[in-house]
Amino acid sequence: MDEDGYFGAAVANSYDRDHGGNDPALIDQTVACLKELAGTGSVLEFAVGTGRIALPLSAHCHCVKGIELSKAMVAELRKKETGAPMDIAIGDMTSTRLAGPFSLVFLVFNTIDNLVTQEAQIECFRNAARHLGLGGRFLVETRVPPLQRIPFGETKMAFACCDRHIGVDDYDISNQSYTSNHVWMADGGHEHVSIPFRYVWPSELDLMAKLAGLEFEHRWSDWNRAPFTHLSESHISVWKKTTC
Repeated sequence: MDEDGYFGAAVANSYDRDHGGNDPALIDQTVACLKELAGTGSVLEFAVGTGRIALPLSAHCHCVKGIELSKAMVAELRKKETGAPMDIAIGDMTSTRLAGPFSLVFLVFNTIDNLVTQEAQIECFRNAARHLGLGGRFLVETRVPPLQRIPFGETKMAFACCDRHIGVDDYDISNQSYTSNHVWMADGGHEHVSIPFRYVWPSELDLMAKLAGLEFEHRWSDWNRAPFTHLSESHISVWKKTTC
């Protein structure tokens, strides 16, 4: 593993193609929702990655900044920029700071799970709160842990199977963690990648928000703001900073 962690050049170069979330309609819905939540204020994306959301959002908000651990991912973002370079800090979203304040901080595409301890996830919320002005919001998009789909006593769940990609998640339920295993096949060869994650429940996120001084405001099933129910496979949750 290089200095960019699990998201080095090999992953960054193919990230937009291989890792989903790039449907134009979905991006438009995401940007519209974030724009409304941000209002006229500045916006900060944690784990800005290749700019999948931050770049189109910057066309609608007057100031969008980012924090990203991987220099390789930021290099891909820079290739797509058409205007002034975005202000991006290289560092960990649990502690890295950028000048604010911001009306919206957001973390999307299940990336909260990349923080593999509860302590790190709590610090992510605290760092978001530090960046927010009074009345500002922190938004997290992530999946609901899919444990109901795993037969009792089993630990593995396949999530991808095609000619060029096989994916299997391996769950450690006793430690609230999982490893996402990928096999990519091309040109007669294959590459194996395993990445550790920590899954987190919506109620646990609400408690993390309270510890950071944020109050629950919204929870939806998708970017169209459909109600969150017991059948929802993912959620978009928003917390608001109500006190200094």
